[in-house]
Amino acid sequence: VVGVLDDCLCDIASIDNFNTYKIFPKIKQLQERDYFRYYKVNLKRPCPFWAEDGHCSIKDCHVEPCPESKIPVGIKAGLSNKYLKVANNTKELQDCEQANKLGAINNTLSNQSKEAFIDWARYDDSQDHFCELDDERSPAAQYVDLLLNPERYTGYKGSSAWRVWNSIYEENCFKPRSVYRPLNPLAPSRGEDDGESFYTWLEGLCLEKRVFYKLISGLHASINLHLCANYLLEETWGKPSWGHNIKEFKRRFDPVETKGEGPRRLKNLYFLYLIELRALSKVAPYFERSIVDLYTGNVEDDADTKSLLLSIFQDTKSFPMHFDEKSMFAGNKKGAKSLKEEFRLHFKNISRIMDCVGCDKCRLWGKLQTQGLGTALKILFSEKEIQKLPENSPSKGFQLTRQEIVALLNAFGRLSTSIRELQNFKVLLQHSR
Repeated sequence: VVGVLDDCLCDIASIDNFNTYKIFPKIKQLQERDYFRYYKVNLKRPCPFWAEDGHCSIKDCHVEPCPESKIPVGIKAGLSNKYLKVANNTKELQDCEQANKLGAINNTLSNQSKEAFIDWARYDDSQDHFCELDDERSPAAQYVDLLLNPERYTGYKGSSAWRVWNSIYEENCFKPRSVYRPLNPLAPSRGEDDGESFYTWLEGLCLEKRVFYKLISGLHASINLHLCANYLLEETWGKPSWGHNIKEFKRRFDPVETKGEGPRRLKNLYFLYLIELRALSKVAPYFERSIVDLYTGNVEDDADTKSLLLSIFQDTKSFPMHFDEKSMFAGNKKGAKSLKEEFRLHFKNISRIMDCVGCDKCRLWGKLQTQGLGTALKILFSEKEIQKLPENSPSKGFQLTRQEIVALLNAFGRLSTSIRELQNFKVLLQHSR
């Protein structure tokens, strides 16, 4: 994957160097700070689009809630024992048990953390918020320690996973009716309509709709990269061994095996990285104000966390080849407003589809990364409001909740990790030859 990206004037080698030497080490450090490692999420929301059967259909395939003593105050989790059917053969049973084990959420929280969350909630409630996030306010929402629940291979596959991605691509990516082949990269081969030549339809779309497709494709590529880089290689004496799976990586991205589509998917990952990088550089003034505090209750740690975050913002501002979002929604006012609303509603729909993911760990990271991207888009389309922010008082025009901030930085951290892992795979492929 080399050269200049479409729809912007940035080359891949520049992004690789910038990410490796400036962004990746700092963002990794930031994700380990208390403010950014705990994400409040509702994993119990029902799928709004179809009756969810999940990947697994046997008892214990869903995440067990924390023991009562370990649940932060005010958070209650119901136990679901409703299963639609019983697994009908041994292979399905084994796959299911593996997916159950690998996809389970580790809900361990220390007493110290639980006490801190009560304090955080008190602090957050005292801030002025002008948007209501039902996920955050729901009694079923709970804090999850992201460091204890890394994004990696879980065994989640089959019809449930297929249906989620199919719904995202087919119903939300502005695909013309004249295009019959599924956009989903998981779709089986369809003969002459395959490979790089299939994408000529994209050139006929306006910039905004092309961008939307690239963002979703880039997110899918990033998630696939994490699974390939953190794959269950073997299990000995009950202890799993995780690492890079070159065969799986080639199956998803190799130019020959994907008929030229793999490199395009990876280019879309770089494009998504640029979009979120641009959002971080744009939102810096919001965090540079003294009134904004990354509050956990530990004054010294909070100051260090904010200092590290501002240092990352300085780096993002120094990047010389940013995507120019002003080229989007730049037509006549009425048409631009209508297109922006269509863009927003399509993206909102995709975030709701994440409630249909049948594996809890996959759902966690799917929700976090779509919320992170949604927050990035919110920032890019709020430039005027950000410029008008008062220095010492809350702004009614533009606000970010704790959940949005945590999602934004962790989602970008995932993209930074994907691009770093891509370098690792390049080295491994050279050695394997």
